[in-house]
Amino acid sequence: MTMIRTWLPHPLQSLFLWVLWLLLVNQVSLGHVMLGAILGWALPFLVHLLWPDPPVIRQPITLLRFLGRVHWDILTANLQVAALILGPTQRLRPAFFELPLDMDNDFAIALLASTVSLTPGTVSADVSADRRHLLIHALDVDDIDKAIAHIKQRYESPLKEIFGC
Repeated sequence: MTMIRTWLPHPLQSLFLWVLWLLLVNQVSLGHVMLGAILGWALPFLVHLLWPDPPVIRQPITLLRFLGRVHWDILTANLQVAALILGPTQRLRPAFFELPLDMDNDFAIALLASTVSLTPGTVSADVSADRRHLLIHALDVDDIDKAIAHIKQRYESPLKEIFGC
């Protein structure tokens, strides 16, 4: 098993990259099947040394629910931001605020920051040096405490469960 892990360090990631390649090129020819297989093997093989502490997913079902929630939130936030910017701009209430973090896993914190930035209308601006706060800018905030509670409940709580932190 160790020999297989040496040459194929992330088999699921390799399979995902291979299928993703075939979907992107929209062809199933021998050349693309081979090229996708080579890329699916080479990319994880070459970067696994740069990823010394891979994340361990403790709750895969929660991860699937989290991904669905994030996709839904991106869709609805796009519509909300469109309505905000097409309306009177004096109604906007932009704000910076610090989100206190209850996680200590660097990967989970990075995923939370990315999730916040992917959702239109919010962007992660900085993580404190002690990794206890995330600085966030939001396009329209009526209550900072409510915004903090929303992000913690909607994103941080499932990430804590997924990665066990």
